[in-house]
Parts: sequence; C-alpha cells; structure tokens
Amino acid sequence: MKIRKAVFPAAGLGTRFLPATKAQPKVMLPLVDKPIIQYVVEEAKSSGIEQAIFVTGRGQRAIEDHFDTSFELEQVLEKKLKDTSDKQRKQELEAMLSEAREISNMVSAAYVRQR
Repeated sequence: MKIRKAVFPAAGLGTRFLPATKAQPKVMLPLVDKPIIQYVVEEAKSSGIEQAIFVTGRGQRAIEDHFDTSFELEQVLEKKLKDTSDKQRKQELEAMLSEAREISNMVSAAYVRQR
C-alpha cells in the first residue's frame, strides 16, 4: 500500500516567533530563499506524496496563495521575457517562470481550517 497523501498541521498563531509572525504564518517564514513549508512539501513529493492537506488557521491564506497558480505573475514574466533581448536576462526570467509554475504544480493541495 502506497501512501499518497500527507497532512501538514500549519495552524497556530506563531507566538514564539513574534513579531515576525504577526503578519504571516510561521510556515511561510523564509529559510534561505523559500518558505519553510515549501521545503517540507518538496521532501514529501520526493517521497511519492501526490496530495498535500494543509490544516490552517485564521489569517493563513498566504499558504494557499503560495501553492496556487499565480496567473498575474506568470503573465508579467511572460511579457518581460517576450520584450527582452538580453540573453542573460532571458535566462533569468525563464528560470523564474519555471519556478513559479513548479511551485503551483508541485502537489494537489487541499486546505482544512482548524476550529
């Protein structure tokens, strides 16, 4: 039997990390160049997980937004990519666009609100 779903408890106020967590969930705090939760989801995906279920609390829409498709961002990057002629800048923009798409396609995500 293969495990395909993982539950990530991400609710809570993050009081031990105040004031850093006053405006954003603790799992969205950056570690080097990406949010902590992204490292966790990447590890789960590499283990065969296909669906991530996040247990969130009030004011934690940033988690949903992070793993959702960002049409606006993709459109801006595509336009910049189309408008630039600098080869190095083109490569940077392609990498950014690829990363944005990879994040939203990483796993199928579901969100449950803790009461």
